[in-house]
Amino acid sequence: MTFIRTEVRENILIITIDRPEARNAFNKPMALELEAVFDAYEANPEQRVAILQAAGPVFCAGQDLKAAAKGEIAMSKTRGGFGIMERPPSKPLIAAVDGQVLAGGMEMTLCCDLIVASRASVFGLFEAKRSLVATGGACFRLPRRLPYQIAMELLLTAQPKSAEEMHRHGYVNRLVEPGESLPEAIRIAQIIAANGPLAVQMAKQIAWTSTSEGWTDAEAWKRQALIVQPLLESLDMREGLAAFAEKRPAVWQGR
Repeated sequence: MTFIRTEVRENILIITIDRPEARNAFNKPMALELEAVFDAYEANPEQRVAILQAAGPVFCAGQDLKAAAKGEIAMSKTRGGFGIMERPPSKPLIAAVDGQVLAGGMEMTLCCDLIVASRASVFGLFEAKRSLVATGGACFRLPRRLPYQIAMELLLTAQPKSAEEMHRHGYVNRLVEPGESLPEAIRIAQIIAANGPLAVQMAKQIAWTSTSEGWTDAEAWKRQALIVQPLLESLDMREGLAAFAEKRPAVWQGR
């Protein structure tokens, strides 16, 4: 059975979580399937941006607790969590949400670089209600993405917050009407995909790693230089400068 659908539009990969009858909750086969999708995305140089969405009114309710009660934990082989949490993709990932974003589903959005949410969306971490802990990254990533008190309110009260409030706090990049999350995410993805793919990936690598590892400024200058060095010798950098001088669109080769 397939739980994850994919569609390619030019350089954009659209990934759809498709288990609406279970509120898109993850069991182990579903986690492994998503892991394979992200591995293929990483390996395909033609796919420059990915969008993660879901079928039905619930983006994702997290782990399938019925399966977990039987001892089946939704854990992928190499990426952790639901095939995304421990090692998010190195290329850009946009979440397009239109409904409930709960528990591990919210933790998946913490792995995304941008979030587009409809006004019908709510975000919540319900683990404490079941005597569980949000171990998919929320306890350490959420305080880096939100003011500490807001992050702790979500973690400790297990009460949801609206998309409007999450937008005010900067967690949501774009707030749209219901049904417009995917179109807006595609518009953003098209802008990103038009940029130099190597530069985009390196910018993400620096931003994600420096934040997650807590680089000091002194460390950042040194490590950033090592990451960017291949770009300085790339065909794409030469093409970008030539296209600017010649007032024409750049043609990227990804090398």
